[in-house]
Amino acid sequence: MRSLMSLSLVVLALVADANAFEISSSAFSDGGAIPREFTCDGGDKIPPLAWSGVPEGTRSLVLIVEDPDVPDPAKPVRSWIHWVVFEIPPGANGIAQAGTPSALPSGTKEGLNDWKRGRYGGPCPPIGRHRYFHKLYALDVSLAHLAQPTKAELEEAMKGHVLASATLIGTYERSKTKSADGE
Repeated sequence: MRSLMSLSLVVLALVADANAFEISSSAFSDGGAIPREFTCDGGDKIPPLAWSGVPEGTRSLVLIVEDPDVPDPAKPVRSWIHWVVFEIPPGANGIAQAGTPSALPSGTKEGLNDWKRGRYGGPCPPIGRHRYFHKLYALDVSLAHLAQPTKAELEEAMKGHVLASATLIGTYERSKTKSADGE
């Protein structure tokens, strides 16, 4: 009886892992380098992103892309917000690679990044190799009432409503050229 219970627990754990909430990209691996075309040096194209395992009861998804290594990875002072995306339909399974927001699933909204723009701003580190966290959240509410929130405003609205989260980290280092207007 004891070994049957142990086997049941293993099977349940495997099923849970198969349904884990995950985010990935076909352009870069977790912890890998983000290709230049998705950065300020290559046109700021939106990288392709995919996710799976959206939990039952999800009413909307949120994506926040940020660089916690600003200005220098050796001495970070703050995070730089590159993209704030919310009200992503729970049935969407990703965002297509594109140069414009047309890649976003229908109904999706964009908040303000740290450039005060409501669109994607690719990696643009002033010095060193920075990390870019692509954080995806499954929420049990719709945030359609928000207009164009900042990350802080969005996080405040999300409090108590996160069912699951997943993170994909990419890295980027510029070629000896410093950024004039961003991180």
